Amino acid sequence: MYIIHNGKIVTEQSIDEGFAVVVEGEIIQSIIPEEAVVDYPDARLIDANGGYISPGFIDIHSDYIETIASPRPTSMMDFDISLREAEKILISHGITTMFHSLSFYKEDVFSHKPMRNPNNIQRMVDAIEATHNRLHLIRHRLHARFEIDNIDEVDQLVRNIEDGKVHLLSFMDHTPGQGQYRNLEVYRETLKGYREISDEDVNVLIAERQSTEYLAAEKIKEVADIALARGIAVASHDDDDVKKLDLVQSFGTTISEFPITLEVAIKAKEMGIHTIAGAPNVMLGGSHSGNLSAAEAIGHGCMDILCSDYYPPALLHAVFDLHEKYGNDLHAMFQMVTLNPAKAVKMDDELGSIKPGKRADLLVIERMDDGYPMLTATMVNGALITTTNYRIK
Repeated sequence: MYIIHNGKIVTEQSIDEGFAVVVEGEIIQSIIPEEAVVDYPDARLIDANGGYISPGFIDIHSDYIETIASPRPTSMMDFDISLREAEKILISHGITTMFHSLSFYKEDVFSHKPMRNPNNIQRMVDAIEATHNRLHLIRHRLHARFEIDNIDEVDQLVRNIEDGKVHLLSFMDHTPGQGQYRNLEVYRETLKGYREISDEDVNVLIAERQSTEYLAAEKIKEVADIALARGIAVASHDDDDVKKLDLVQSFGTTISEFPITLEVAIKAKEMGIHTIAGAPNVMLGGSHSGNLSAAEAIGHGCMDILCSDYYPPALLHAVFDLHEKYGNDLHAMFQMVTLNPAKAVKMDDELGSIKPGKRADLLVIERMDDGYPMLTATMVNGALITTTNYRIK
């Protein structure tokens, strides 16, 4: 038994002081008054030192594992080692459940990423699945990001869904001239940032991409229905028009990842669709692609979830930045990385909040004198994973 005390507890309703969290086995047993801690003489005490006691972060969109597995275009690390090394990093940022977002591309025009080769993708899918039955630190899940021109890999995607290896499915369309790259100049500059290419060759590539064959809407719905029948949430990606929201909702989509404009984000929220923004967007002060500012959308109340996207440290920093720099309610910001993503991927019956009967995924977050948030204890399923002690000398 553990008791985490002397902290501010982030509950489902508020941030409460004067209470402690009792953990027994894998479960949160109760929340008790601070003075009742003495009634548990055999419990191991964890002192939060006045910091925040938060649910573990649930990150439902991050391609970080691609970088760990393939740190250079010509380097491919062992996938089991990659997952084990990645989880040590992720837990240090408070991420206790990670949906590894693997990109099922037909062709990645921006860079040579061997991780996006179909054979390597399947190897990583299988490696993630294998973590469930061996020693591990965090909860590993698979977010299959399927590019809709990748027609040849549809059958393999369906097999993975039917085998229970997919836990979140999103459909992507990175065709230049719409979505994330509706501004062709942004597309050009992004492409040139990844590789040396002439303006003439960029024009040829854009024309080729715009004439590519894509999955028919009927096929997308067929695959989505297979996922939905297995309780897997379906997401759309880079929605840039309110009319598109009607289309994706007809597929059973309940999550809109990175809506491109404020108008689309507001409409998605009105339609009852969960909306996601990237936490790096908050830290950078805006979108690196010139699209919707996450802080602006959150200020308008039309963004539900933050994900780390490509930079895991961003979740923790964005929570406090949104509160201290932009004036948002701190409790609501914590919800964006805990309970809200849990609800979106249908895990909120067990995870996402500090409530008796739920899994004990817990964090202790203290603040340095300059405000820097430091994670000093992490717990997953009631197991104390890390304690960190900052020092002056």
